[in-house]
Amino acid sequence: MIELGKIQKLTVVKKVDFGVYLAEGRNKADDRVLLPKKQVPANTSVGDEIEVFIYRDSEDRMIATVNMPPLTLGGFAPLKVVEVTKIGAFLDWGLEKDLMLPYKQMRGRVEEGDEILVRLYIDKSDRLCASMKGLYQLLSTGSAYQEGDDATGRVYEFGHDYGTFIAIDDKYSAMIPRHEDTSNLRIGDVIDVRITKVKKDGKLDVTTRDKSYIQMDEDAAMLLELIDSYAGVLPFTEKASPDVIKRETGLSKNAFKRGIGRLYKQRLITIEDGKIRRVE
Repeated sequence: MIELGKIQKLTVVKKVDFGVYLAEGRNKADDRVLLPKKQVPANTSVGDEIEVFIYRDSEDRMIATVNMPPLTLGGFAPLKVVEVTKIGAFLDWGLEKDLMLPYKQMRGRVEEGDEILVRLYIDKSDRLCASMKGLYQLLSTGSAYQEGDDATGRVYEFGHDYGTFIAIDDKYSAMIPRHEDTSNLRIGDVIDVRITKVKKDGKLDVTTRDKSYIQMDEDAAMLLELIDSYAGVLPFTEKASPDVIKRETGLSKNAFKRGIGRLYKQRLITIEDGKIRRVE
């Protein structure tokens, strides 16, 4: 059977002026697909086998191509958004007809020029489409990364109560925990991260923050600027709730405590009466 969205080796069963017809065997005339003339390898004869990808052309006819897209049915890959229309976005996957990403299959807003991670599926109308959903289950957990390693990942979903989901090397499952501020990120962003934990199931916890002894100085400098913006008096201390600290500073409670501790040791602040004051 000729299968949509898959790479198959098919046999040339008929040559015509505009290409060749392919089938699984020589005598399956009822189940055949056209390979257009410009795609046919030189000196092709009836009976030859050709490896092709099966998709639908602009008129929704099943057609073969020798050009292999970066993803097949059930697979995923990063693709570039070439156009956003009223019915969805269209993605470049190296074929003559762009791949449609319906609005219902988006995870957040996408714009022309974005490169986003998507999977390939067949919709109810028997057409190949892209989806930004269901990627979590497809990503691999078999990486060789270890705690402390540096890596590069692509943001593919914001997990609300869990964190920000990213695909390391566009392949491995990873997450930035929710206590870390990722409000500056968008779907499709490629970022440098550090592995903070390799879980028993192989999934990775990562951070965009630097190693603690380096990050502490950066956090302390940022907190000093924040205190100055409050006219020299921050109306809460490390005893505030994690939610308050996160909302006001963008830091986790532990990072906030380390940064404030650094400023206190440098005698740049005092802590009293539930407030942090800048030392003049």
